[in-house]
Amino acid sequence: MKLGRIVGTVVSTRKDEKIESLKLYVVRDLSMSIGDKDSFVVAADSVGAGLGEVVLYASGSSARQTSMTDGRPIDACVMAIVDTIDVDGDVVYDKRSDAWPDPPAGGGDA
Repeated sequence: MKLGRIVGTVVSTRKDEKIESLKLYVVRDLSMSIGDKDSFVVAADSVGAGLGEVVLYASGSSARQTSMTDGRPIDACVMAIVDTIDVDGDVVYDKRSDAWPDPPAGGGDA
């Protein structure tokens, strides 16, 4: 699984019938310092996530292991909404505060 933040939605008026009922999000990858990366995926939502939320997503064949995506042509799937992230004993993200801590000094996010 990877860590990402939902930054947008994808709307399609015509799509394959196997994905008609799925909500599609643009998910930007997050670095270890919990900063935005340039990379992103379009992921189907299986947990009712929303814009701005930090999520865990799976890609490849793992994305088709949820009850909502089984047997569907999905390459990425939001599988969890993150409440907190603790790295080396420091809380780097807490959904309750809805605020991102300052990034570490000198740390690149790429």
